[in-house]
Amino acid sequence: MWQAARDYLKSLFLIELFKGLALTGRYLFQRKFTVQYPEEKAPLSPRFRGLHALRRYPNGEERCIACKLCEAVCPALAITIEAGPRPDGSRRTTRYEIDLFKCIYCGFCEESCPVDSIVETNVYEYHFERRGEHVLTKEMLLAIGDKYEAEIEIARAADAPYR
Repeated sequence: MWQAARDYLKSLFLIELFKGLALTGRYLFQRKFTVQYPEEKAPLSPRFRGLHALRRYPNGEERCIACKLCEAVCPALAITIEAGPRPDGSRRTTRYEIDLFKCIYCGFCEESCPVDSIVETNVYEYHFERRGEHVLTKEMLLAIGDKYEAEIEIARAADAPYR
C-alpha cells in the first residue's frame, strides 16, 4: 500500500521528469566533443567490421576453398557461393557474392572461415550509385582484398592476441 502511494506521489510531482532535466542540465554547459568528419577521422578499433574482401595467398592464389561455412553461418543469408572443381582437382568457388543490403556486418563469416579468406576491412566510406552495385561479386571482393592487403595484415596482427 505504501509503495503504491509513493509511486502515485512520484508521478504526481513529476520526479522522473526533473531527474531527466537535471541530467540534461549537467551536460549542457560541458565542452562538446565534435569530430569535423571529412577533415578529421575518428579512431577505429582493429576489430572494426567494414567492407568485405577476399584474400589471396602470397603466391597469388585465392584462399577460398568453397567450404561454404560462411554461407551457412550468415544469419542474414547475404552470402551466395557456388563451387566447382578446377583442372588440378581442387575445389574453388565459381560464384561468390555478398549482398551488402542484407549484410548486418556481424563478422560470423570472418570467424567461420578456416583459411582466413573472407575478412571485413576497415573501409567504411563506400557508396552505391546504380542498382546492383550493392552485390559484391568474387572479382570485386578479390580486387578489394588486393588493394587493402597491407591494411588487413596490420589489423589482423593487432587483433591476434584476442583470437
